[in-house]
Amino acid sequence: MEIFLNYTMNKTERIRAFVELGNFLSQFSSKDAKRAEHRLNSTYYDEFEALLSRVSNENLWFTPLHVHASINGICTFLKEKKLNEWLNRYSVSGKNTQIKVAVIMAGNIPMVGFHDMLSVLISGHSFIGKLSSKDNQLLNFVSKLLIKINSEFEELISFQSERLSGENKFDAIIATGSNNSARYFEAYFKKYDHIIRRNRNSVAVLSGSETNEELEALAKDVFLYFGLGCRNVSKLYIPKGYDLVHLLDCWKNYSFVNDHNKYANNYDYQRSMFLMNRIEHLDTGFVLLNENTAIASPIGVVNYEYYSEINDLKINLSTNSELIQCIVGNKIPDAIPFGKAQEPELWDYADNVDTMEFLSQLKSK
Repeated sequence: MEIFLNYTMNKTERIRAFVELGNFLSQFSSKDAKRAEHRLNSTYYDEFEALLSRVSNENLWFTPLHVHASINGICTFLKEKKLNEWLNRYSVSGKNTQIKVAVIMAGNIPMVGFHDMLSVLISGHSFIGKLSSKDNQLLNFVSKLLIKINSEFEELISFQSERLSGENKFDAIIATGSNNSARYFEAYFKKYDHIIRRNRNSVAVLSGSETNEELEALAKDVFLYFGLGCRNVSKLYIPKGYDLVHLLDCWKNYSFVNDHNKYANNYDYQRSMFLMNRIEHLDTGFVLLNENTAIASPIGVVNYEYYSEINDLKINLSTNSELIQCIVGNKIPDAIPFGKAQEPELWDYADNVDTMEFLSQLKSK
């Protein structure tokens, strides 16, 4: 691993550090990724490999497949060209600002808080992380790697195990949680500059003209991370007369999700509820389709709703925009292509709140 000398970092040096981090992580972007021994200290490789195995055993939702997928998503944007393209949109020098930003992270998918950590550090601010108990090891290790790459990060990164309060001496906060916790965060941190995120889900708009390949790609948007991410598709909008049986046939390659005990328990429970309450549904043996106007759906269930006119649907989507993280499809402007929901760009912000704009405008108190 290339190690940079200890001096005051600017934006260029921060970018170089994160690119080097991406080079290291790329060895773990899939189970078949190749080890690049000429670039790395073998101690860190072996330690991280053991950590990935341990994490998957301790949090059963974090399967090896999903941990590798999360790392792959991070590696796709830790590229010099992309980082520069992103940062050139803002007034960011990258010099140390003395501003401390606390980040309360979710734990629904592996390393879901990495983008916030990257944003804070590459802005030149100090990062104080409050990790979820469900995902409290991976980003700790990533911070260790950053410090190895450039020792200045040691003064800029810290993690807090206790509840964040004024005693932690931070200047701004970014918090992600449920709708209930968001209301608490709004009240508790109201005197700080803040971003407070809530529950969101993603939807797909189908026209009936999709290819089998597109429908198969949509399955990835639905089932990756077992549907636990805010970018997972939990709701389908379909034209009247749409052939749902054909759609589900295109999803059969994801039937393996029901081999996972925790997912299967959720699927079985929802199936029992539908049968007990005589709710009409389609059942593939691994996912349930339920005609429902709600955007959010339980694990093991995908909601669907018919539409008649695409313009009326656009109005519906606009009205519910605060509940929707992203839209997948090929007939809606700015929609994400099928299969790409879990591959956001650096500028695809959670809750559509521009994190870098927020960070670039923070002032020292």
